[in-house]
Amino acid sequence: MTHLIEVNNVSKVLSRRRVLDAVSFNVPKFSITGFIGPNGAGKTTLIRILTGLISFQGDVKLNRVPISNKTEALREVGAMVETPVFSLYMTGYQNLYALAMLDSSMSKQERKKRIAEVLELVGLTGREHHKVKGYSLGMKQRLGIAQALLNHPDLLILDEPTNGLDPMGIKEIRDIILKLNRERGVTIFVSSHLLGELEKICDHFIVIQEGKIVKQGSKESILIEGGTEHLEDAFLQLMFGGQ
Repeated sequence: MTHLIEVNNVSKVLSRRRVLDAVSFNVPKFSITGFIGPNGAGKTTLIRILTGLISFQGDVKLNRVPISNKTEALREVGAMVETPVFSLYMTGYQNLYALAMLDSSMSKQERKKRIAEVLELVGLTGREHHKVKGYSLGMKQRLGIAQALLNHPDLLILDEPTNGLDPMGIKEIRDIILKLNRERGVTIFVSSHLLGELEKICDHFIVIQEGKIVKQGSKESILIEGGTEHLEDAFLQLMFGGQ
């Protein structure tokens, strides 16, 4: 089985606290993998490591390339870490074009074409020339996913993509994730505290607690080990023995 993320014996100390302790896991290619755990378990720290934002001890490979070679490792990776930040007084299109300009290998016409494609993928066609200050939170999150898709990624890393959204906004993000995976073959690694939502889209899970991986495997294996048909119950069983 091919893995797009390979994490081996990764540790991280912040303010004298061991946030990650010898973490190892793999993310299968073409999967939608849910990364779950209690608040403070180390999820965001690990995602910052995967996106090359912070240093660490251990080994990480993205699509078989060590993250130490950041430019090459992240070449086909898109990411949205926490709440995306855009210029509120620029339009959605202008924000994306400014980001696309960072890729000097693309011509002007290629940038325009790719921006149109990602806007269509996230359902913002028709609103791209509106200023971002007028966007709803859900639209900003979708614009964040659009910017993560500009480089045609094989791997998309999302940290709490539905945080703060209403039910309709959550469904819009869910539909985008499923479409990217099923129609475009994008491997997706997603962290969220909305277990019921992840249960609807993920086929693989990694469970972290107090900086250590306590379980990883298919959704079916997680549910079988938890002795239940529902992810939330299985999660509680893994965390607290069902108490």
